[in-house]
Amino acid sequence: MARPPLPPEASAHAEAAALEAAYGTLDPRELVVLATNRFRPGELAVVSSFGADSAVLLHMIAEFDRDLPVLFLDTGKHFEETHDYRDALVDDLGLRDLRIIAPLAERLDRDDPAGLLHTRDAEGCCAIRKVEPMQRAVRPFRAWFTGRKRFQASTREKMPVFEAVGPRIRINPLAAWGADEIAAYMDEHGLRQNPLVAYGYLSIGCFPCTQPVAVGSDPRSGRWAGQAKTECGIHLPGALGETPAKLS
Repeated sequence: MARPPLPPEASAHAEAAALEAAYGTLDPRELVVLATNRFRPGELAVVSSFGADSAVLLHMIAEFDRDLPVLFLDTGKHFEETHDYRDALVDDLGLRDLRIIAPLAERLDRDDPAGLLHTRDAEGCCAIRKVEPMQRAVRPFRAWFTGRKRFQASTREKMPVFEAVGPRIRINPLAAWGADEIAAYMDEHGLRQNPLVAYGYLSIGCFPCTQPVAVGSDPRSGRWAGQAKTECGIHLPGALGETPAKLS
């Protein structure tokens, strides 16, 4: 008797585990080529914050496929420097499919009409401005790249390269790279840097919740400083509609 097909979440989990076992130690550039060849056109994208070192992954992608969709969550609270950097870097690299995803106007009107929700409920603000837009952004795809790295925070130390997120696969090609490798790649290829880095912003998010990082501190310590919060939520289990149990 034929076995029934696996549910999408289980299938994605099995695929991610197999990919991690076979290819998880490849060089980031090889991972980009592997994933771009594995998934059909329209199945793969990259999510980019256009933050401190976003140029590295975007350059690797541009070297192989400039038509890959680049998804940017425009929260309405970004630094103006980030917007300018986004447009300049897209032009530098010749990326041809930038997609800007904004929060739903009706959610903002209902839950954050004055734009001050972040002052009393940072989680709620991120839910409206990042998590829900991220759900919409990745919905058309089977997989997406991120620029996350293990060295960035203790919460990311054991992050795999390939991981299942509900029925989809998240790919972190730079997971094993450290700050020195990132800096060397930026220098080697003459990549444009987000101008806020020069002022000590080593992890760049929305301007009300981001501040410069003290020398020697965790690169993400400038995000939600003084709060227990360490992630905006878009990378956490359950954020994209799947249940944490399905990812365990």
